Amino acid sequence: MIERREILEMATRMSLRPNIVEKDYVLGWMLAGIGASGSIGKSWVFKGGTSLKKCFFETYRFSEDLDFTLQDGSHLDGVFLKETFGAISEWVYEQTGIELPANLQTFEIYTNPRGTISCQGKLSYRGPLATHDLPRIKLDLTADERIVLEPQRVSVFHPYSDAPAEGISVLSYAYEELFGEKVRALAERTRPRDLYDVINLFRNYEARPPAAVLLDVLRQKCAFKGIRIPVLADLDPHRGELESLWQHMLAHQLPSLPPYESFWDELPAFFDWLTGATSPAIPAAYALSHGEALLRHRDLRLSVSGASQSAIEIIRFAAGNHLLVELDYQGSTRHIEPYSLRRTLDGSVVLHAWNTEKNEHRSYRVDRIQGARVTNRTFTPRYAVELGPQGPLMVQQAAANPRQYVPRIPSATQWRANRTAARRGTPLGKPVHVYQCPLCNKKFRRETYDSHLNPHKNEWGGPCPGRTGSFVETRS
Repeated sequence: MIERREILEMATRMSLRPNIVEKDYVLGWMLAGIGASGSIGKSWVFKGGTSLKKCFFETYRFSEDLDFTLQDGSHLDGVFLKETFGAISEWVYEQTGIELPANLQTFEIYTNPRGTISCQGKLSYRGPLATHDLPRIKLDLTADERIVLEPQRVSVFHPYSDAPAEGISVLSYAYEELFGEKVRALAERTRPRDLYDVINLFRNYEARPPAAVLLDVLRQKCAFKGIRIPVLADLDPHRGELESLWQHMLAHQLPSLPPYESFWDELPAFFDWLTGATSPAIPAAYALSHGEALLRHRDLRLSVSGASQSAIEIIRFAAGNHLLVELDYQGSTRHIEPYSLRRTLDGSVVLHAWNTEKNEHRSYRVDRIQGARVTNRTFTPRYAVELGPQGPLMVQQAAANPRQYVPRIPSATQWRANRTAARRGTPLGKPVHVYQCPLCNKKFRRETYDSHLNPHKNEWGGPCPGRTGSFVETRS
């Protein structure tokens, strides 16, 4: 088990309460145990807000529960669950020293609104903070959910010093299905975290699926729940309640809480995109200078010191949430819109940003940044925000004649045909689908629409653990 000091240091770095970071740490090891379990590892499908944080977006809101869809309904049995989590708890203790006392594990089986059974579990734990009153993890387990897309085995982010060398993986909903579930949840229960998630996923254009694909997933999800596909007018009656709960339900999960209006006001653009009315404009990236390399999705700790690393994590969060940053730099404070990190010809790492006081573009040497704080002032991006939330950063070399990279996506018809063929195991013929590893940028060709990437060697010959790949294009 990691030391208490590591939890406190990360909490300070991320401006979060220590108990939130400790729970994130324990959740990582619980997912390791579930993923490694011979009883449930291949049939329990991870979903919900925690899956977005732990499997898809490292720089995201912290979440507190574990939600699963069970592909084997017989697992919704109190005796089975106690035995299974008893074994998982022992394994986690052997690996880490985290205690999950068997006598403090409860599993309540109940009848859900659809007339079938579900389960809510509560698992107490003693982690690095070792508090007197043991905190708990909540499990939400259902077996009658409609799984539209093939589940994927994905890697779990565990940014702690005791991360297993072989990594952690778990079976998860496909990203497109998680997005659809969030839109459905926003319509059905209308909670602040659902609004936050939907708009964040919409803003992340690099991972955004075709609107027709998301709409198809959403249509099936809503039909299963017996509700209609939501429109903006359906949410208007809940606006006041969303605003009143925004602080209470989200502030403890984020380093800094963005203004409620910045998310609500983006809903019209989201629904216009979803229904095909308009396609949101994507700002062009700030042009690469001669010899510059774009830093993306690779661990920046390879390039900068601990103090600068802490500042960069704050800046990445602010960029993803379109929030201004107070940047302490060479003895004075600037207010900036952060956009991208680049490595120059001399090996320096620079932050490209817009200085709001001077109303002009500026670049800042990362090793000269003395501190950074997120503000609650929003900005509308004038360039592409390249400080994405998809995990550690990696280097992409600038081309001789750099051009803006625009990801190509298949049509909704082709996408659905590919997905159906992949499920049935039938050949797709000539089309080849290209995926790019989000950790090392290596590209892979697939005859099926399958984004899972196995562990492989990166372009420098080093090991890469693999992860869900980003779609690049379909080639004939």
